[in-house]
Parts: sequence; structure tokens; C-alpha cells
Amino acid sequence: MSRAALLVLADGRFPAGGHAHSGGAEAAVRAGRITGAGELAEFCRGRLHTTGLVSAALAASAALGMDPAGLDAAADARTPSPALRGAARRLGRQLLRAARATWPSGDLDALARDFPKGAHQPVVLGLAARAAGLGAADAAYCSAYESVGGAASATVRLLSLDPLDATGVLARLAPEVDLVVDRAVAAAREALAEGPETLPGASAPLLEILAETHAGSPARLFAS
Repeated sequence: MSRAALLVLADGRFPAGGHAHSGGAEAAVRAGRITGAGELAEFCRGRLHTTGLVSAALAASAALGMDPAGLDAAADARTPSPALRGAARRLGRQLLRAARATWPSGDLDALARDFPKGAHQPVVLGLAARAAGLGAADAAYCSAYESVGGAASATVRLLSLDPLDATGVLARLAPEVDLVVDRAVAAAREALAEGPETLPGASAPLLEILAETHAGSPARLFAS
């Protein structure tokens, strides 16, 4: 295993399409729910412990070798919003293109064949980590950090927030990211034995509502 591969996969410059998505931050800013670093921290904390945990567990499960079709169905069941399901599949499709070019793998080729319109992004992320020689915790860390990092970066553009303040938010959340990763990996190992239905189903109804509102907005800086 090359730990440097984790840096490549987690790098914001990896061409996985994440730069076009705000993780719900744009809709939250438009609704007045994020106006500065304090609200950003609470928004990111909420994402991390709900959708972030779910995504990290899915990614860890895929990295452990669980059936991607079953995991994709589990992701669908945990994503009520059609707008979020569509965004997750678009991100998954772009990530899969980048991963296949970077770490050629029969598993990634099979996923592209089985899901021509894209699998859920966390499932693809876990398979990409596996193809790169990384483990379940590595995949979970990528996913958990991404669940807050994208929103923080987007808020810098949306509010002209000082990048130092946004980075400080992420740094202070680091211990909680560790906790979420531990929970996600434990859940993935349990699901490996018991099935994907045991994976976390933490929900964030407001994120789902904001996503549907954002999808219908005529003027958007970010796709989601």
C-alpha cells in the first residue's frame, strides 16, 4: 500500500468534479443559514455526523470489497432527495473516469459497465481507494473530509469568507472527523458480515429540502 495514493485521491485538484458542487452550502447561504464562520462550522458539523457518516461507511464498505450494486442500492435508500441522488451519480461518474485513468482496475471497469449513468459517489470512492491499494479507513477519511471540505471551500467563494477562517473551521472539526471515521469503519466491518442494511442511516432532512429548492433555482453558482 502506498500512503501517497491517499494524498492523490483526497487532493482537491483530483479531477473528480467536486469543485462544481457546494455540498448544500449555496442553498444554505441563499436561505440565510450561513453568514459567516460560526454558521459554517455548525453546518459542516451537521453534515459530518449525518450524510458524512453515511457516505464514509459506504466508501469503507466498498473498499472492503462489498458488492457495489448492493451498496449503491443502500445509498439510494438513504438519499430521499432526487436532486441529491442525481448529484451523487454525476459525481460518481466523473470520479470513476478519473479513477480508471489513474488506477486501472477490473473492478472499476465492471462498475462502469454496470452503472453507465454513474454509481453513487461514495461507492465509487471506496472502489477507487481499493484500486489504489488503500484500506477502509483511508476511504472513510477521504469521504468524511470531503463532506465538509467542499462546503467550506464553496463558502469562501459564496460569501468572500476569509480562507483562513474556513480552514480554521475544518481544523477544529478534525477530532470529530476521526470519530466519524472510526464509526464508519466499524459499521462497514459489521455490514461485511451482516449485509448493507445495517449501515448507518443518519438523515439530514433540511439538506434534502435545500437540495430540492436549489435544483429549481434559476441562478446557481454550484450544481448542488
